[in-house]
Order: sequence, then C-alpha cells, then structure tokens
Amino acid sequence: MPKRSSYSGKFKQTVVEDIRKNHLSYSEAMRKYGIGGKMSIQKWERIYLEEGPERLSIERRGRGSTGRPPKLDKKVEEDLIAEVQRLRAENDYLKKLNALVLEKQHQNRKRK
Repeated sequence: MPKRSSYSGKFKQTVVEDIRKNHLSYSEAMRKYGIGGKMSIQKWERIYLEEGPERLSIERRGRGSTGRPPKLDKKVEEDLIAEVQRLRAENDYLKKLNALVLEKQHQNRKRK
C-alpha cells in the first residue's frame, strides 16, 4: 500500500483491532498496512482505547478551538454571584469598621 496522508476511520479501526487481536508490533502493522509512521498508529490506539472506535473518524488536524469556555450550570452561576455580593458587602463592612476604629483611636489620643 502506498503512503497516504489521510486514512478513513474504518481503516484506522481495522489497524488497531488487528494489532490488539494478533499482538502485532507497530513496525509490523506499518509494513502490513503501508502506514508512514509509528506515531500515527500509537495515536489511533490511544484514541481507540480512551474514546472508543467511533472517535477515530473525527478529523484532528490543525489547532484546537480556544473559543468560549463552556457555560456554568445556572445554579452554580447564581451561587457564585451571591457569594461575590456577600464578600463585597463584608469587605465594605470591614472597611467602615476599620475607619471607625481608627477615628476612635485618633479621638482618644486628642483627649490625653
């Protein structure tokens, strides 16, 4: 078989299943199926074992998407907003308390 730059999902699945069933090495599989490198077969096997055979048909070339992060669950988002509001209120309270304590200390120094 000639070297190809793209293989079908079914072909990848066949190669990985043959390796696992017949205990072939990557080099033997390369020669048998005419694949250009061991790394391709290793990636296919990892995908097959971790994600399942149907995921071998997905095109994975190029950069991955760095788009928007997934949205939080509505309940989690509401909890986070409530916590931020509570912390802001606590922060404001502590600032006012600190100002009052400093003012009281300043008045006590004037009296003495």
